[in-house]
Amino acid sequence: MSVEIKIEYTADADRALPLPAYETPLAAGADLRANLAEADRAAGLTLGAGERGLVPTGFRMEIPEGYEVQIRPRSGLALKHGISLPNTPGTIDADYRGPVGVILINLSDRPFTIAHGDRIAQMVVAPVLQARFVLADELSETERGAGGFGSTGRG
Repeated sequence: MSVEIKIEYTADADRALPLPAYETPLAAGADLRANLAEADRAAGLTLGAGERGLVPTGFRMEIPEGYEVQIRPRSGLALKHGISLPNTPGTIDADYRGPVGVILINLSDRPFTIAHGDRIAQMVVAPVLQARFVLADELSETERGAGGFGSTGRG
């Protein structure tokens, strides 16, 4: 099953860089690339240890009603360099039309430079259900009850 996501470059985007793309036929996430401002392209964007920053992708998109886009870390960047997303997964709602940026955080103990065109994250398109919230006088009982955070076992 596929859904159409309309994409438009931002005014300052490097249009020579690829749009989001699935790298393999069965990939769940499409890779996003850093599309840096022209003044930052040569040097890249450096995140110091523990620092976070907003990395532009160079596009805006139109997500169909009933869907969202989730932004997730790339496992290789996380394992090899400690680069992740502080709000993972990040959600982009169907009614958002602004530029897409990815909040990256450097969890390592050394600086990391994101080069123009680097694959920085992946986006997953997912269906959305909206709930109807109803005030109740009481809730049903379960075996777990109010037990939280580690109450069902180790961790």
